[in-house]
Amino acid sequence: MENLGRSSHGCSHFQDAFDLPAPRCWLSIMAAQIVAGPMSALRPVRATAGRSFFRGQSLRAAAPRVARQQRQLTTMRFLYDAVGAQYAAALVDLAQEKNNLDAVHADVDALSTLLRESPDVKNFLDNPIITPEKKRNVIQSIAKEAGLNPDTVTFLNLVLDKDRLVALEEICESFEKRYCQLTDTQVAVVRSPSKLEQEQTFLVAKKLQELTGSKNIKMKPVIDESLIAGFIIEYGSSQIDMSVKGQLDKISQELENASFAF
Repeated sequence: MENLGRSSHGCSHFQDAFDLPAPRCWLSIMAAQIVAGPMSALRPVRATAGRSFFRGQSLRAAAPRVARQQRQLTTMRFLYDAVGAQYAAALVDLAQEKNNLDAVHADVDALSTLLRESPDVKNFLDNPIITPEKKRNVIQSIAKEAGLNPDTVTFLNLVLDKDRLVALEEICESFEKRYCQLTDTQVAVVRSPSKLEQEQTFLVAKKLQELTGSKNIKMKPVIDESLIAGFIIEYGSSQIDMSVKGQLDKISQELENASFAF
């Protein structure tokens, strides 16, 4: 059990559930090896009599190795999720203690968007070769540009000190889940071919509030031009399809069923 204690940045009450190996970002290194590994054994050399010959191991010989690497990837995902949940819980506790949960949530939301929309930033922070000081400078730049809360910046520096930036995306996801539970917030994904008008957004949120009984509704808009018009709402395990594409698919299915009846 690793005791995070109080870092040089003054952040306390954090405790890690796993005593991960010492090498920096070992999960990232393993991921790179796993991604690169199987390809070397499946490189075509020439084709004879309609068959491809492969350099190195045969497909049959490589199968156990590929299966083992898939198990390693599954283990890695589990570790990422576990570390993310542990640190997210600590951040929630800190935010509640400082009475600024909403402000920290806004920061985490901004960080999650940044990691999703700026892969270069995520790759930089995940890279085990880049020095901690260079990563710290980037964190400070992000904090200044986004106007992050001081408590959020302190937490990010702690995550860097503990070499857990590789799990930052999972930390953000876990924090979002905990925040929604604490604030009775229902998250809904709204897919539409273009951005919804403010009035439409308000009406959708109001309807979702009635359907779910949740105190708050958080909508995540997604542009999907294939829908033609209308929108699709996804929340929990439910879906409301009000798109033209959905209606056309429904009509098509009904016509197909009718043809079988004859």
